[in-house]
Amino acid sequence: MGLDAAIGWEVAGPLTQIDADVADAVSDLPEDPLELCRVAQGLVMLPDLAATFGIPDDRHGERSIRSTSELLRRLGELDSTPVHESRSPDRRVVGTCRHFAVLSCAFLRHRGIPARARCGFARYFVADKYVDHWVTEYLDACGRWVRIDSEILGFPFVDHPEDLQPGEFLTGGEAWTYLEQSGDDPMCFGVSGVSHAWGIGEVRGNAVRDLAALNKIEMLPWDEWGRMEASYKGATGSEFDALMGQVAEVCASDDESAIRALYLSEDLRVPDRLIG
Repeated sequence: MGLDAAIGWEVAGPLTQIDADVADAVSDLPEDPLELCRVAQGLVMLPDLAATFGIPDDRHGERSIRSTSELLRRLGELDSTPVHESRSPDRRVVGTCRHFAVLSCAFLRHRGIPARARCGFARYFVADKYVDHWVTEYLDACGRWVRIDSEILGFPFVDHPEDLQPGEFLTGGEAWTYLEQSGDDPMCFGVSGVSHAWGIGEVRGNAVRDLAALNKIEMLPWDEWGRMEASYKGATGSEFDALMGQVAEVCASDDESAIRALYLSEDLRVPDRLIG
């Protein structure tokens, strides 16, 4: 990525780019933001549900596909119909919440709508817990960033998944700020079903991933770089925590130049080897 200040959330990044060879698959996408996210919802199958629909375990490697174009290629191999048409569950790509969010973001940007994938924690899956999760934001006609959870559209986890309310989802930076201000237990933040993946290290990790996503580098939930591994092991100190405070402040600012400048620091920028 270049060093200019403008990020341009209406334009695809490396992982939301739709290449020419898969452009036909998205040629008839709807225009409405909600309908674009519904299309994304119909393309992904969560790993925990895959076996229910006859998807073999050897397809779980699809979870590691990073780019939208590669996802579209795999979807085309499974079912050659355009992506906006209904497909059976076994013809969807196996992916995580991140894949719902990134495909939604890619389709919104494809229609020229400013959009961002956000990495953080949802409060609506497990009582009194903030669970590792990704959602999408898009800029509506009134200039408001709308948070939408494409994965659960039509499901009763939360009243309005098409327009999440404050506090229902916290980005990594928002979670950091919340913990600083509330004094709540960081062990309420983590990965559902993974007993060791709870605590302040998960909040730091998602704050760094969210900063990357705001810079249009939407990594996999388990990707690590910089001092993230050391943070998970509790081997970072007050200096890194101060940096997390900066990340939280900058990500909440909507200041593209500040978001870009902080991301380019050595500890936070995603290595090129992980993006390709």
